[in-house]
Amino acid sequence: MLHTTWHAITVFFNHLAEVHWQWLGLAVACHLCKLLAVSRAWRNIVKASYRDRHVRWRQLFGAYVAGTGVNALIPARGGDAVKLFIAKRRVEGSTYTTLVFTVLLQTVFDMVVAGCFILWAITLGVLPGLHVLPDLPSLDYGWAFRHPRAGLILFVLLLLFGGLLLAWIVERVEDFQARAAQGFAALSDRSYYLTRVIPFQVLDWTLRITTVFFFLRAFQIPATLHNALLVQVSQSLATVFPFSPAGIGTEQALLIYIFSKTHAASKSALLSFSVGMRVTLIIVNAALGFAAILVMLKTLRFRDAIETDSGAQPEQT
Repeated sequence: MLHTTWHAITVFFNHLAEVHWQWLGLAVACHLCKLLAVSRAWRNIVKASYRDRHVRWRQLFGAYVAGTGVNALIPARGGDAVKLFIAKRRVEGSTYTTLVFTVLLQTVFDMVVAGCFILWAITLGVLPGLHVLPDLPSLDYGWAFRHPRAGLILFVLLLLFGGLLLAWIVERVEDFQARAAQGFAALSDRSYYLTRVIPFQVLDWTLRITTVFFFLRAFQIPATLHNALLVQVSQSLATVFPFSPAGIGTEQALLIYIFSKTHAASKSALLSFSVGMRVTLIIVNAALGFAAILVMLKTLRFRDAIETDSGAQPEQT
């Protein structure tokens, strides 16, 4: 996988002179607006859970982009822990349990929309079948398909570990059900959810697709709504099991396979596009995210911040 990814990066630099920088700038601007929209949706969900608290948007925006920045560089969504840690510090009296369920509520809408796009791609017949997946280069979890027995055992062990972890949390955390329900408080108020959460999540997805559209223009790939949606499908699938930073390996493999069906561009152009788009977003997310961490925690040493926080206040989960 590393060899294939390095080859793709080399191809990207070879095509660098062909990039249309004005479209790249518009793509980055749309991506930044997307971060504003999605963080606003999360802030409103958290506010519904803590109606008697002062929940500032800029504080949760900082927490959100901090987590996004860490996720850009560290696989397996390690940035989510950073996001929750900062949010708990900024929302007085909040608990990790409730904040986790606010994130889950936000994810429900994303899963529904992404699922619809994936079903659309399945009806087009552009997604690789199970017999093709093991042969896709750079696929993060291709090893599991090439060794199905070992992959199945690993999957079962992960499910078992997840179940035991959840049982341990439920037993350890006081009033777990009440705190979990508190995280879904926005959903219980339909009027609030439809007017204060859904519009920002719709805006988030609109800006995601618009961002992809401008990236297509920047790298001279036919920029159509159809192609932008296909790229979004590959991005959604790549984040299911993000074993590489930002799921770059899986996204690259899926993009090349999907667009090979449409003959929209050459393989080298697709490699340049996939790597260029992902590298650009990684740089933007990491720069913004670590700036937010530095501003909000006064340090980039996350472990030191945790030790300081645990020494200053009693543990709440």
